[in-house]
Amino acid sequence: CHAAPTVTALTVQDTCNVSAFRVLDRDWVLAQAHAVIADLPIAAIKLGMLGSIEMVDTAREIIQQLRAQQPDLPVVCDPVLRAGGGGTLGGDAVALAMRERLLPLATIATPNLPEARILANLPEASADQCAAVLREFCQHVLITGGHGDEHAIHNRLYGPDASQHDFTCVRLPGSYHGSGCTLASALAGRLAHGEGLVSAVGTA
Repeated sequence: CHAAPTVTALTVQDTCNVSAFRVLDRDWVLAQAHAVIADLPIAAIKLGMLGSIEMVDTAREIIQQLRAQQPDLPVVCDPVLRAGGGGTLGGDAVALAMRERLLPLATIATPNLPEARILANLPEASADQCAAVLREFCQHVLITGGHGDEHAIHNRLYGPDASQHDFTCVRLPGSYHGSGCTLASALAGRLAHGEGLVSAVGTA
């Protein structure tokens, strides 16, 4: 796939954490998105860090514009609310706006467990408990692992009618952030190629 980004925020970060961010002006973001949409065929959308309620609404507007022409366009919503090092990338109000305004438009949401807890407003909940809440807003929820001390990464895909698929992979050496963003991008790419959702999650 060819990635055609629209930048929503600028960050101050290193390999361990994000220490500061600035959300871009709405008109600037819309101008970027419209330039890309006019230039290239869009086969999937992947959302990342938005950082403000205004940017949540901006992303919603762009999705609705594209869906008016392509009703089945896949949308992967990666609700980036916490950096890998633990720093906040949007407050509770942003999380609530994402849950209420973007998850219903998404084909799949891909929060990690800390983000799923914020979105579900269940600070100590398990992945299963968070998914039970979030599937009321988005039919497919992939809660990603890797934030604890587990030796293998355990990702859990929750679908309609309480279906669940578990995926595990070996934890790579070292400590990094950005793995969830990479996974969501790979997933969007597989969906863009027409791969079925469960298979695309496994491939990603």
